[in-house]
Amino acid sequence: MRIAFPSLPGARAVLAAALAVTALAGGAASAAYPDRPITLVVGFPPGGGGDLYGRLIATALGKTIGQTVIVENRPGAGGNIAASQVAKAAPDGYTVLLAMSGNLAVSPALKPKTLPYKVPDDFAPVGLILEAPHGLFVATQSRFKTAQEVIKASREKELTFASTGTGAAAHIGMETIKELGHLKLLHVPYKGSGPAITDMIGGQVDMFFATASPLVPQVQQGQLRVLALTGSQRSPVLPDVPTFKELGIDMTMTQWYGLAAPAGTPPEVLKVLSDNLSRALKDPSVRNTIRKDAAMERDLPLDKFRQYIVEDIANYRKAATPDLLKQIGQ
Repeated sequence: MRIAFPSLPGARAVLAAALAVTALAGGAASAAYPDRPITLVVGFPPGGGGDLYGRLIATALGKTIGQTVIVENRPGAGGNIAASQVAKAAPDGYTVLLAMSGNLAVSPALKPKTLPYKVPDDFAPVGLILEAPHGLFVATQSRFKTAQEVIKASREKELTFASTGTGAAAHIGMETIKELGHLKLLHVPYKGSGPAITDMIGGQVDMFFATASPLVPQVQQGQLRVLALTGSQRSPVLPDVPTFKELGIDMTMTQWYGLAAPAGTPPEVLKVLSDNLSRALKDPSVRNTIRKDAAMERDLPLDKFRQYIVEDIANYRKAATPDLLKQIGQ
């Protein structure tokens, strides 16, 4: 049965008014974002790794956006558990991920078939937060005083390097340096920086390659020495430490952190998140906290951050030599 709607001017006016009210209500709902706390899912245990950066941004973002940002720690699988949770979350802007090299670049590049999510398809990038260089560390009593000495020695005889895990960003980084520099290096994986550093100091391994920021205090206190850093330029905090690029090995990949929401999050919500992240990164206290450990804030919003992720995945795929893929079981 067909229902005929009246075509009277008065009826049309009532319908138009109803549609206008609906549109206004929708606009008000959108404009009200966020009207409740936001959850930031972090793939590290409390106090470990990027958790410190996650809490720093959660606090700063909460101030600029006008709502509490709650940190939810979901450690495991190199951050992939946290990424999987956010990929499946409601795309409403109330669940976001502390994205990082590991879960949004390394894993998608080297083992995409084993992941329960796709990058960038399952995410809506909000913005980059910071880049932290990887560093080549030795014990203070090591016979190696410069990176040039390590390079020369490892071209003549195989040396060992420790990392915090097979297939992690730092491991891939050092394998890339090995390939580009034609070095003889044997990877020795550990389950954390503590055991790796202990064995390095004890002489069981020659060096340790890891994200530099957590270890900068130990360098400044004279407990460790850092011989070279990744990145395109020297760190202001460690001005005497050369980059690998300066040494003739063009490996500039860094450990990075950013924010990402589930795919399908409304553009206007992403814009609110991105704008407020940019404001948070301009806070002098936030910048000082990031920079004091040799990292550098980097405001790269929305589509620019998406392109950055795509390019980083491509860089890690280039690094995936047959030997490396065999090491990580791919």
